[in-house]
Amino acid sequence: MGQIKILKPILSKYDGAIYFEYSVPRMGERIDVILLIGPVIFVLEFKVGEKEFTAHAVDQVCDYALDLKNFHETSHERHIAPILIATKAKAVEWVVGTTPQNDKLLFPIKCTPDLLSAAIDAVLAFADGERIEAKAWEGGRYCPTPTIIEAAMALYRNHDVTEISRSDAGAKNLHQTTEAISKVIGSAKARGNKAICFVTGVPGAGKTLIGLNIATKHLDAAGDMYSVFLSGNGPLVKILQEALARDKVRREKAANKRVSKKQALSEVKAFVQNVHHYRDEYIKDSKPPVDHVALFDEAQRAWDLEQTASFMRRKKGLPNFNQSEPEFLISCIDRHLDWGVIVCLVGGGQEINTGEAGIGEWIEALNRSFPAWHIHISDRLTDSEYAAGAFLEKVKERANVHYSEDLHLAVSMRSFRAENVSLLVKQILDLDEEAARQTFGQVSANYPIVITRDLKKAKKWLKDNARGSERYGIVVSSSAERLRPQAIHAKAPMDPVHWFLAGKEDVRSSYYLEEVATEFSIQGLELDWACVTWDADFRFGQTNWAPFSFCGSKWNRVNKDARKKYLKNAYRVLLTRARQGMVIVVPCGDTEDPTRVPEFYNPTFEYLKRIGFQVI
Repeated sequence: MGQIKILKPILSKYDGAIYFEYSVPRMGERIDVILLIGPVIFVLEFKVGEKEFTAHAVDQVCDYALDLKNFHETSHERHIAPILIATKAKAVEWVVGTTPQNDKLLFPIKCTPDLLSAAIDAVLAFADGERIEAKAWEGGRYCPTPTIIEAAMALYRNHDVTEISRSDAGAKNLHQTTEAISKVIGSAKARGNKAICFVTGVPGAGKTLIGLNIATKHLDAAGDMYSVFLSGNGPLVKILQEALARDKVRREKAANKRVSKKQALSEVKAFVQNVHHYRDEYIKDSKPPVDHVALFDEAQRAWDLEQTASFMRRKKGLPNFNQSEPEFLISCIDRHLDWGVIVCLVGGGQEINTGEAGIGEWIEALNRSFPAWHIHISDRLTDSEYAAGAFLEKVKERANVHYSEDLHLAVSMRSFRAENVSLLVKQILDLDEEAARQTFGQVSANYPIVITRDLKKAKKWLKDNARGSERYGIVVSSSAERLRPQAIHAKAPMDPVHWFLAGKEDVRSSYYLEEVATEFSIQGLELDWACVTWDADFRFGQTNWAPFSFCGSKWNRVNKDARKKYLKNAYRVLLTRARQGMVIVVPCGDTEDPTRVPEFYNPTFEYLKRIGFQVI
């Protein structure tokens, strides 16, 4: 009622439309008021009784405006004015103008109730364009692209994936893939058999989103449809568990219900689990899992026989363990007497650690020990980056093997500004310079990539480009040992929960640009804006990349093919984390430091410069 009392005398002189409690499913929030007046969309956030314009509240109203600008079809090209009204605050000056991106999103205006009319008039005097027709605006599609954290929270609140993901033609197979997997699950349950699906996708295509969506669809214990989302990515699991638990506590509190953080975490951990904890539990317990559906994120990173046996011998006191991780995980679901389904979410070129088996070991395990299982395979699993072609030859004569194009996600959803970023990164790492130039020409208008030799300039670029609570941070290779003169210590421990979830006021957050994330802590997650700082561990060469590791006081050439692949994949992960744009820092080096001579860095910088990245 307070909002209506404030607005009623003000709005009588305007012709337009008003919307109260406008839902933003991606964020799980509601915008207090949206006004359509002339050529402007006004986003109003009221803080009744508030005496200050807090930074958090300013970011909140800016985030709402950004959500419309980025994801609401009929808001893309319109002026959007976020206005924060604190009813008990003292008046402050405001500036009417667009943010540096020049996309018609205005700087947030901090306003008191008595000056709201003047603020609206000032914006209308500034803005140009045609009057917004309410019916046309209402009919615009909402096509969001949430971060994986936002998506997990929305799905856990029982939103459907269609509410929180793009629905355009380019992204249609996100829904097709969900439907294809659901059919496999339904068929396995109805016919009493066991099945496995191999789902492929380019970086950022939504494989993890698919997994979370399927898992939440089948959480109905009463209907015997328990499911679990499993990942060997420890930071991802911790962050998702913490974010979901915090969100549940917050929502229950808003509904005047009480739930403890411990209770919320307990519920969440039944849904999202670390695959190694799951594995260890069913080594001790020989009964079938409570879950009939198990979804393995980044399944190609499961351990091979050597790595698994070594771990079991050293850490678990099991000297005779003789199964790879894929074989043991399949055997757990195979314990069910009726039915079971495994979904393997497979990333190409994502193996970044010793002992990661690749997807071939899953196929070998099926051939070796599970002849009755039905196998559903993405028709792109034969592509070179999945390294599964030779293994697939072995299942050609096997019964119940099905290939489907619906099990491949071809479009990157991470960067809603430019879906070809993953292709560009692949071309850069493959030294396909001409193709990379052409691809960058296609993405550069909407997805800025700049390069610099100066980390201070890079930090300023991040802060200048980020709006609202858009998250930014520095990412580096875990083997980037000679960035210490830049005040970057790749080996220093950081808490990924604080880095990804803490706010701008927390020195442990990514926003502070002090602690850095490596490929191990950021894989599967994303930032809005990223600073990739490139060390001499991965150097440009005329015919190929030259990988090095730093040991003692010098760089040593990496000769093992597996380690070469891991290092290349590390940079693939780092370069595909940003949703909206990135800055790449290649240090100048130092002629007086033999571990950082300019010759280690200059060729890489010149190569990136030739692709067309702007130098700042």
